[in-house]
Amino acid sequence: MNAVHSLWLSSLPALAEFFLLAAGCTILVIDAFLDKGREAITCRLSQLALVVTLALVVALFPDARITAFDGSFVSDVMGGLLKIFILLIVIVGLFYLQAYLDERGQARGEYFVLVLFGSLGMLVMVSAGSFLTLYLGLELLSLSLYALVALNRESPLACEAAMKYFVLGALASGILLYGISMIYGSTGRIDFAGVSSAIGDASSLSLITLLGLVFVVVGIAFKFGAVPFHMWVPDVYEGAPAPITMLIATAPKIAAFGMLIRALGEGLEFLFIDWMQMLTFLAIASLAIGNVVAIAQTNMKRMLAYSAIAHVGFIFIGLLTGTPGGKAASMFYVISYALMALGAFGMVIWLGRKDGVGEADRIDDLKGIIERNPWFALMMLFLMLSMAGVPPFVGFWAKLAVLSEAVDVGMTWLAVTAVIFSVIGLFYYLRVVGLMFFHAPERSAPIVAPNTVRLVLSINALAIVAFGFYPDLLMDICVRAFPGLMAGQ
Repeated sequence: MNAVHSLWLSSLPALAEFFLLAAGCTILVIDAFLDKGREAITCRLSQLALVVTLALVVALFPDARITAFDGSFVSDVMGGLLKIFILLIVIVGLFYLQAYLDERGQARGEYFVLVLFGSLGMLVMVSAGSFLTLYLGLELLSLSLYALVALNRESPLACEAAMKYFVLGALASGILLYGISMIYGSTGRIDFAGVSSAIGDASSLSLITLLGLVFVVVGIAFKFGAVPFHMWVPDVYEGAPAPITMLIATAPKIAAFGMLIRALGEGLEFLFIDWMQMLTFLAIASLAIGNVVAIAQTNMKRMLAYSAIAHVGFIFIGLLTGTPGGKAASMFYVISYALMALGAFGMVIWLGRKDGVGEADRIDDLKGIIERNPWFALMMLFLMLSMAGVPPFVGFWAKLAVLSEAVDVGMTWLAVTAVIFSVIGLFYYLRVVGLMFFHAPERSAPIVAPNTVRLVLSINALAIVAFGFYPDLLMDICVRAFPGLMAGQ
């Protein structure tokens, strides 16, 4: 009896993950017995499972750092906050996904079950206490996303995107695993605390440790879509169905941020100088390529893909400072970006053609939206200006927070570089605004959306405005996640 009680207590920090795993398996079985046309039941059950998981995360929210399973699982304030935002975004994304699939007659229960398992992977990544746990969560997420992109087998573009995503993703996973094996070989430990202690106690760094660091950074950079490991991003964003692109562009970015903090900030913290140099190059390259190439895009989803690459540069800049304030600023930025991308792709979904033959993924499809639906045009205006970093929207405060931290630690040159490329990026965001408000529409049909989706999209866009006027509401939450300096910096 005591052994059972001890096992229960040791497993309590991971109760939300265990519940989501059980719920996903149960819903998969239920969906197999549902008649065709009743996929909405699977969607509602999936949303209910995510809501209960969110309630468990909130109920078990830790006041201090707790470890479980011999240090392989970590429950702390940062992990709890990231999980809350991940689950909220996925719950909203399922509203868009179900409505999109129903309208086009493509509803399948597998979509929603895969989203559940992908969400489980993200939660595990955020709470990973060892490289092994991190890798398991990452692969669970990746395999779910590969399948989600490819589920529409009638679309050649989706199948091509899924194949590219799978091949390049498998390569990146192999590189990451090879780096982990090198670090394990040089330190003899796989848990982050043990790896950090072994590197800190070593009299000198071995070559194998540094090579392992390089491979780990490459693997993480691929998952972020940072230059020069960004080749999959525009193709997958364009080829995947719009709601799946939305899910790829939002919650996994938050999970990738958690992975970066766990692996580099905790496990490899004593190699800060080494991985800082690598992230500096990745940040500058992402800002340059993302903003410049986005100007030439005629496809809205590809434009948003290169925009995402540019935003990754800002996320890295905050981490380069090595301060709690810098990490909090990066967390503020990645959450803000996820909220903005959620709304932007929501607009792409509901600008789509209603004849089921395609999506409104051309930038020219945005022409004259003010005449077809003034409210949607206003919401899209808010989202584009926020992504561009125009005050008073939350995107401006996110950029300002990151740049301020960079200036405070003497990286003024990097902040100036980021500002220059942000000014270049203004062009393609303002081009969208110009098309919406100052061009005649190519189609006269009004933009119609279900009341639920209209409400969710409106709340999403208005939240961008609200956080812009009250940025401290979100920033204070992020500051809670980083109460002290990382050792060794």
